[in-house]
Amino acid sequence: MHLIWPWQDRKQGFSWLKASTFALMFVPAIWLLYQAGTKQFGPVPLGGMTYWSGLWATAILLLALAITPALTIAPRSRLIIVRRMIGVTALAYTIAHIIIYFALRFWNVASIANEMVTRISLIVATVATIGLIALGATSLDAAVRRMGAKGWNGLHNMVYATTALALLHYLLSPGEFPEQYLLCGMFFWLMVWRVLNRGGLGTDALALAILAVASGLFTAFFEVGWAWAYRGYAPSGTLGINFSLALGVSPAWQIFALGLLLAFAVFARQALRPGVTSRCRARRPNSAPNG
Repeated sequence: MHLIWPWQDRKQGFSWLKASTFALMFVPAIWLLYQAGTKQFGPVPLGGMTYWSGLWATAILLLALAITPALTIAPRSRLIIVRRMIGVTALAYTIAHIIIYFALRFWNVASIANEMVTRISLIVATVATIGLIALGATSLDAAVRRMGAKGWNGLHNMVYATTALALLHYLLSPGEFPEQYLLCGMFFWLMVWRVLNRGGLGTDALALAILAVASGLFTAFFEVGWAWAYRGYAPSGTLGINFSLALGVSPAWQIFALGLLLAFAVFARQALRPGVTSRCRARRPNSAPNG
């Protein structure tokens, strides 16, 4: 058994892609430490670190889910070699998030244990964490061989429910930030894209453009509904903010812009290389079941 370092490929050669990804995985941690060190989190820095460490963990988990669309839309990409690294990083940030939360609560294990069975947000977080630990523990090649491809894939499909629970946990948190809705909009795009891809439309520029519009609208109206139901904000006010640029670019506009940019990139690529479309269509019947 040979040890493979995070910056090496399976042949133990240096990989710029893996090395760059490995370095990027430290950026959220550096950002958190900088924010805490410059007192950007206020008089109780552990509070801000608790929130943002968890949010970064969820964002990295979504990044892992984005690898499949990226590989389908750009089939020559070698991103598959960093998907496991990204997923394990999400678990690492989740564990860091838990440690920071325990420190925030002065390591009062009895009080925290009581909250874990009485507060809905912590119940949801606990289930999501257990799911993520199960995914991380079976991410090694040995686990794939032991479980078999079918069993391993069945277990790792749990990542969708785990991500949804992680998002719900942060929607239930005391603070409210636009990033919560931005990540929900991204999750919506990623899930609907998988449905489209199973129908052979994962690389269809028009379908991706329609998905961009649908994702933007979903993000806007989801924020309106959640802010009204959970926080009591007037729907008209929240909706007005979403479709206005007065307070900056809202999550709905960001999701719409990113989705539309991707659709345009796919359209331009297929227009410049007409053979790409036919090759993708030829592969769709075989690739669709894998989502």
